[in-house]
Amino acid sequence: MELNKLSEILREAGVVGAGGAGFPSYAKLNAAADTIILNCAECEPLLKLHRQMLARYATEIMTMLEEIADTLDASSVIIAVKEHYREAVAAVTANLPKFKKTKIGFLPEIYPAGDEVVTIYETTGRVVNPGALPISVGCIVYNVETIYNAYRAWKEGAPVTHKYITVAGEVKNPCTLKAPLGITYGELIKMVGGETRGDTVIVAGGPMTGRIAQKSDVVTKTSNAILIMPEDAYIVQKRITPITLDVKRAMAACCQCRACTDICSRNLLGHPIEPHKIMRAISSGVASDSVALINSYSCSACGLCEMYACGQGLNPRTLISEVKATLRKNGVMPPRGLEADPVDKNRDYKRVPLTRLTARLGLTKYDVPAPIIDVDIKCKSAKVMLSQSIGVPSAACVSVGDTVAAGQKLGNYAADKLGTAVHAPFAGRVTEVNDKYVVIEA
Repeated sequence: MELNKLSEILREAGVVGAGGAGFPSYAKLNAAADTIILNCAECEPLLKLHRQMLARYATEIMTMLEEIADTLDASSVIIAVKEHYREAVAAVTANLPKFKKTKIGFLPEIYPAGDEVVTIYETTGRVVNPGALPISVGCIVYNVETIYNAYRAWKEGAPVTHKYITVAGEVKNPCTLKAPLGITYGELIKMVGGETRGDTVIVAGGPMTGRIAQKSDVVTKTSNAILIMPEDAYIVQKRITPITLDVKRAMAACCQCRACTDICSRNLLGHPIEPHKIMRAISSGVASDSVALINSYSCSACGLCEMYACGQGLNPRTLISEVKATLRKNGVMPPRGLEADPVDKNRDYKRVPLTRLTARLGLTKYDVPAPIIDVDIKCKSAKVMLSQSIGVPSAACVSVGDTVAAGQKLGNYAADKLGTAVHAPFAGRVTEVNDKYVVIEA
């Protein structure tokens, strides 16, 4: 297939990074790539959907990966997966003889193996320099569901209208659902039997990188999990602490032990991020170490520093995110042209096992099977967001009162801007349109 044709298919179908980042998939296509990597690390505790999808749709996913490789004239496809994802590994292994460019790259059972910089290093030994993109080392990394969506767009002309999402935690029947875009979290929670207790909070996304959410929030192309947690759970309390208190606690308690830096996943790969130095600059009350603060741009926000490493219970990741936001607000751009230092020679001994992280977060009791239920969910209405990816939001192309078909465009992209189309998850009537979303009633 021609590169331009594949790019057009992905953009028209609204295919974006389904792992959480939401980068438009067509924009990753680059003829400079020699390696296409499928990221099936799924490194956050409790998340199940990517390994489940790879086990179920291995043929389709591997077919699409090789089609992308052939289109870009890339020589290699790597399925990056953990060895204990037995069903997924078995499905891939059974299909390997049919795909000449594809091999399995086993990932260690660590967090954050799914960070694309870490995934690239673990599977190829290549180090992506600070601030650089994977293509700088000849790699393109795609998520499992992203590639499945790309396959359906290519073979069936099917746009992205649904999202697989794991619902887990304090619910009666943890499972992975195929949810229409725009359905509320509350409706999905009801579909798995509801909460098992009353004092719960929703964490949208993984326990390490997710955010506090409400039942009225809706599913988008980047939704991966709805975790129902007790309000006193560790991962909830970490998210509701006011930033002003985080600063005061840093000033009072940070002892510069370096634990946050010693296990920082990006620092171990030679990136200049040093959380303890940023904490020092913040806790001194005087932002004198400008280099340390600017190096905050190298943070991947994996959360190990505050959720696992800090013995004082401080929140380096939260404060680093605040530093980055302040730098951007004041027009300070990320440094360019940096080169990574050598990989830490003791890196293998500093990596964080996922089982230990799960226990530290108090989540072991929730780490139970969440079987995939691969049927379309029926709902009465959907609030489809016009911004569901990195880039410029789509512009609504329907009006109140319009009747739309399933898969019909609700929002289109500007041809000269980074962005993709959004589509109706089911047939219905448009009841509300603004610059943020489109509501359709079945």
